[in-house]
Amino acid sequence: MGTIYVARSKGLQSWGADVGLGKNLYAIGYVEDGTPEDTLAAGLAGEKDWVLVKAQAAGDTDEAALLERLGRKEKLVDPAYYPRIRGARGLVKVDPVKVENSMRIRKALETGQEPKEIKVKPADIAQYLINNALG
Repeated sequence: MGTIYVARSKGLQSWGADVGLGKNLYAIGYVEDGTPEDTLAAGLAGEKDWVLVKAQAAGDTDEAALLERLGRKEKLVDPAYYPRIRGARGLVKVDPVKVENSMRIRKALETGQEPKEIKVKPADIAQYLINNALG
């Protein structure tokens, strides 16, 4: 049984803002053995400052299937296009408006009322990505 995780890196987010990708870049991955921290400590996309945002048990699946499902809803960054992140799979450009709309709909269905102001946090983005990858 594996674990799906979402992480973020301040260095990668500032680089993404500089090259036009935006600052909402997250990494999503799957580890079958070990912990996500071990994978992130090895460095991804040339960055060593990765912070684990959320991890969750994912059952029997593989990373390719998770990324394919997530790619239907969100824009995956092509690692072949940017020399700095060459070979880094699982980088996602997230639109916070989509996350907010998803949260609004979920809360409206749960409570039956329109939710008041919603502020999207990194943990909310991580849960949104995990739900769409497992979905």
